[in-house]
Amino acid sequence: MNNAFPIRYIEPVFRPPSEADSLILPVTNGCSWNKCTYCEMYTAPQKKFALRDEDETLRSIERSAAMLGGQVARVFLGDGDALALSTRRLMTVLDAIRTHMPQVRRISSYCLPRNVRHKTVAELTELRQAGLSLAYVGAESGDDEVLQKVNKGETFASTADALCKLGEAGISRSVMLLNGLGGRAHSQQHALNSARLANVAQPEFLATLVVSFPQGEARFRANYPEWEPCDLPGLFAEMAQFLQATELKRTVFRSDHASNWLVLKGTLGAEKERMLAQVRTAIEQPQHAGLRPAWARAL
Repeated sequence: MNNAFPIRYIEPVFRPPSEADSLILPVTNGCSWNKCTYCEMYTAPQKKFALRDEDETLRSIERSAAMLGGQVARVFLGDGDALALSTRRLMTVLDAIRTHMPQVRRISSYCLPRNVRHKTVAELTELRQAGLSLAYVGAESGDDEVLQKVNKGETFASTADALCKLGEAGISRSVMLLNGLGGRAHSQQHALNSARLANVAQPEFLATLVVSFPQGEARFRANYPEWEPCDLPGLFAEMAQFLQATELKRTVFRSDHASNWLVLKGTLGAEKERMLAQVRTAIEQPQHAGLRPAWARAL
């Protein structure tokens, strides 16, 4: 292990934008599913899925506490889905963080719905009480046909069930959806069923990214050869349909990732009409919509 830092990382390392100031603590390597055709995050050979050795994780926590002292306020459990660990192993990690870094205010992780399926609400509640307070769930779509075409391995029902279980346990949910994932042919059903998923779950946080392929589309098209990307008006029309169909009470909404042409920020539903007006401007008067220039979307 490099003595300059107390944690051994296997690069590349990924984390949500909002975890920029967090200590990244890997408890797995890679993603236990890793078959989604739109995702390029864990495709490198060194990112093959494996559980991180428990003793190594515990030593990393102790060394981080000794080196960083009281500087760590947030911890993000990596890599792709920490909830693949058993409840016992997660509790061991959470207890160690609480023991050695009592100043930590938030612990979060990515979360695959399939891994929530194997945990009861009581177990999830125990994890929340031990410090796991936020789960990032890449739902991508609420439409079963789109989910099947991108090999997500989930359905509307499995994702909704996972989100509701997390919510019942008191773990905040940050849900990600992919604008344009259904292409032109499935844009409307993708938008409407994604809104339906959000309405059922009522997540605390919701974000949209535009589907992008920095490494090319070959892997994606192998399973979805008929996919035609939405043009800009199509992406905005899909966003308008999605927002219009939402019936959210108090969800913080963000569409400000680098992939997004149009930046939207607000609370749904209080600011739904304002954001809808922004989208309509982007459709009808794009020159006045403050769109992000292409060069600023470097991914």
